[in-house]
Amino acid sequence: MCVESDGCEIEGCSSSDEVHTLSGSMSPGLKSNPDLHPCKPGQKFRAALLRCRSPTAAAGILSFGNVLNYMDRYTVAGVLLDIQKHYSVTDSQAGLLQTVFICSFMVAAPIFGYLGDRFNRKIILSCGIFFWSAVTFLSSFITKEYYWLFVLSRGLVGIGESSYSSISPTIIGDLFTNNTRTMMLSVFYFAIPLGSGLGYILGSSAKEAAGDWHWALRVSPVLGITAGTLILFFVPEPKRGSADQIGGHLKTRTPWVCDMKALAKNRSYIFSSLASSAVSFATGAFGMWIPQYLFRAQVVQKMVEPCKNEPCSSKDSLIFGAITCVTGLLGVLIGAATTRLCRQKTERADPLVCAVSMLGSAIFICLIFVVAKKSIVGAYICIFIGETLLFLNWAITADILMYVVIPTRRATAVAFQGFTSHLLGDAGSPYLIGLISDALQRSYAHSVLWQFLSLGYALMVCPFVIVLGGMFFLATALFFLDDRDKAAKQMNQLTRSPSSVKVST
Repeated sequence: MCVESDGCEIEGCSSSDEVHTLSGSMSPGLKSNPDLHPCKPGQKFRAALLRCRSPTAAAGILSFGNVLNYMDRYTVAGVLLDIQKHYSVTDSQAGLLQTVFICSFMVAAPIFGYLGDRFNRKIILSCGIFFWSAVTFLSSFITKEYYWLFVLSRGLVGIGESSYSSISPTIIGDLFTNNTRTMMLSVFYFAIPLGSGLGYILGSSAKEAAGDWHWALRVSPVLGITAGTLILFFVPEPKRGSADQIGGHLKTRTPWVCDMKALAKNRSYIFSSLASSAVSFATGAFGMWIPQYLFRAQVVQKMVEPCKNEPCSSKDSLIFGAITCVTGLLGVLIGAATTRLCRQKTERADPLVCAVSMLGSAIFICLIFVVAKKSIVGAYICIFIGETLLFLNWAITADILMYVVIPTRRATAVAFQGFTSHLLGDAGSPYLIGLISDALQRSYAHSVLWQFLSLGYALMVCPFVIVLGGMFFLATALFFLDDRDKAAKQMNQLTRSPSSVKVST
C-alpha cells in the first residue's frame, strides 16, 4: 500500500514502493494505516497519471520533444527560397538566420547547463518549450519590411531550444545505464535527423497546403505546447546519478569552478567535443544549403525554371527531408548495433566507430559535388550514404560523455559541449557558405551555371572539416579508457553508504 502526499491510498503499490509526485519530488512507501481514507475520483485520476510515469515513457516523451526541437529549427530551411524572395535577401543574409539562431543557442547553453545541475530539470525544459513555441508562432506575422526582426526572433527561439538540448539527455542518463542507456540515447538522438527531415517536410507541405510560407511556422508551436505539457505531467525528476550508483547516495552538487576545471582536463571530453563541432559544421551547412544547391543543379540541367515569384518549388526540400529521416534512423540503428558488436572486440569501440564513420562520410559527401551537375539521382544517392555514415555518431558521442563525466556535472558538460560544437560548427557555417557563394558570384552575377558552381565550391569546405572531425575521434580513442576509469573512481568518492547519511526529521 502506498500513499500520496494528501494521505489518499493508491492501489497497486507495495510497502517498499516510492511514489513520484507531480512536483517531481518522491515520497517513500508507507505501510497501511487505519487513518488513511479511500481515494476520491479526482485523486484516482491523479494516481493513474503517476503510474504512467515510467522511465521508458519519460524517454519517449523527451525524444518527442527533441523531434519538435529540430523540426522547428529546420522548418525555416524548408521554405528558405520563399523567405529570400519575400524579404529580398542574398545568400549570406539568408544564412544569417541560422547563424543568429545558433549563436543565441550556444550562449544560453552554459547557463542552462548550470541550472540543470542544480534545479528541477523538467520545469526548465517545459518553460523553454513554451517560450520557443510562442516566439515561433508570433514570428510568422512579421512583415517584409522587418527582416531584422525576423532574424531576431530566430535568436530568441534559439534561447528556448537551448534549454532542451542541454538538459534532457541528462534525465535519460539518470534513468538508465549501460546498454539500455545507449539504446535510449540512440532513440533520443534519432530525433535529430528525424526532426530535421520533418522540418523540411512540414515547411514545404504547410506552404503548399496554405499557399503561404508563413503557415509553416504555425504548426510546430501547437505540438510544442503539447510536448511541454506532457513533460510537466509524465516525466519524473530522477536523482542525479541514481542509475549509476551502487547502494550509495550521491552528493547532488559539486562546485561549478571544480566542474569546469575537471572538464578542461578531461581529454576524451575535449576531443569528442571538437569532433562534434565538425559534425555540427557539416550538418548546419548542409541543412541550410543542400536543397538550394540541388534546385540550382536542376536549373542548370534545364529540368526546372528559376524561381522568380513566390511560392517556389518545394520538391527538393521534401526529398531531402525524407532522406534525412530515413538516414537518421539507419544511422542510429547501425551505430548502436556496430558499437555493441565492436565492444566485444575492444573497449575503445565507441570513439573508433565514430572516427571510421566520419572518414567514410567525407568520401561520399565529396562525390555529391562531382555528380550533381550531371545526375540529380546520383547526388541523392551520395547524400543518402554520406548522411547515414555521418549520423552514426550522434548517440555514441553522447554515450562517450556519459562514460567519462560524473553525473553531478553532466548537464554542464552537455551544455559546454553544445556551446563548443555550435561556436566552432553550425553557428558560422551557414553564413560562411553563403558568404563564399556570394563572393564567387560577383564576377558572373547573372549566370545560372555560376550560381550553381559557386554554391558547390563553397560547400566543398564541409568534407575537409568532416575529415578533421574523424581525426579528433581517433584522438578521443587514445584517452577514452583512462578518462572512463577516472570517472568511475570519482563516482566512488562521491558515493556514501546509506548508514553515513543523516536523515532529517
